[in-house]
Amino acid sequence: MLAYAIRRLILIPVTLLGILLVNFAIAQLAPGGPVEQAIARIEGHAGAASRIGGAGSDIQAAGPAREGTTGAYRGAQGLDAKYIAEIEKQFGFDKAAHQRFLIMVGNYLTFDFGKSFYRDVPVVDLVLEKMPVSVSLGLWTTLIIYLVSIPLGIAKARRDGGTFDVATSWAVIVGYAVPGFLFAIMLIVLFAGGRYVQWFPLKGLTGPDWDTLSAGGKVLDYLWHLTLPVAAMVIGGFASLTMLTKNSFLEEINKQYVITARAKGLTENQVLYRHIFRNAMLLVIAGFPSALVGILFASSILIEIIFSLDGLGLLGFEAVSNRDYPVMFGTLYLFTLLGLVLNLIGDLMYHWVDPRIDFGRRGE
Repeated sequence: MLAYAIRRLILIPVTLLGILLVNFAIAQLAPGGPVEQAIARIEGHAGAASRIGGAGSDIQAAGPAREGTTGAYRGAQGLDAKYIAEIEKQFGFDKAAHQRFLIMVGNYLTFDFGKSFYRDVPVVDLVLEKMPVSVSLGLWTTLIIYLVSIPLGIAKARRDGGTFDVATSWAVIVGYAVPGFLFAIMLIVLFAGGRYVQWFPLKGLTGPDWDTLSAGGKVLDYLWHLTLPVAAMVIGGFASLTMLTKNSFLEEINKQYVITARAKGLTENQVLYRHIFRNAMLLVIAGFPSALVGILFASSILIEIIFSLDGLGLLGFEAVSNRDYPVMFGTLYLFTLLGLVLNLIGDLMYHWVDPRIDFGRRGE
């Protein structure tokens, strides 16, 4: 297993490089790059960058701007070529695409992600600033989903086909069918002053009087603000884990070792938690790292927008919209690296839960 872990660690830089290369190439082909958006702002044409055509028109493959290059940017015909060159240099577009990519990769090896194009703030500082919001949402959501889904999945497996199983399946079907952001809107309408009552705040993770509250008051205020966004994410995320847990237990319940354990006179709880639980929980435990990454960095984007939570999801969305490449690629690098490491941890957890599983022996 150690050899397998070492091979996976060696593959992480290769995978990172491939992901960065593909996304970098796509970004160069997308119209409305940072240079064009800067020109659009200067010209005063709001939203003109979204209408600028031509794949790859945001860079000049030949390098620095020369006389007559203003024609490469629609809407820039009235600007001096030297001024265009200064804008290109400001954003690093005075170099060819492959040079910019190599410089970026070299900087990323030392975790130097540069500064945001539009905020003049280091990318790392932006990520650290937004991290508490996304971590709060992700950790609480993951914790509650596991605390609800695992007992519910076990109960459904033990009562498979019964009244309890059928009744709770409706909740699971709703969780599957309805996206979390629709639940978020419904919760706002019902409980945040949308139409009925205003029991919970509409936005933010803290109230305006946060600094004046006691320690206990701050905890209550934080949980009060967190209730609706976490509820929306839990409702949209518990269904998959519940069914995974149920199906894992159902698969194990009918195996020979369970029949043997029952024949020895063990109680149902002893059979369930001594024998079935360890094997059935393999998939659930191994899926925890990837589930956490998904909840932290993907599922919360719309929730953050709806509840006006300034987290990593909203940061990434704004970076893509504004073509803020340092933030785009810096966060992509960090989150991909974290995801690859957590996936490796998931495989190692497989082996830890059941030492018989050894990925390093596959194919031998």
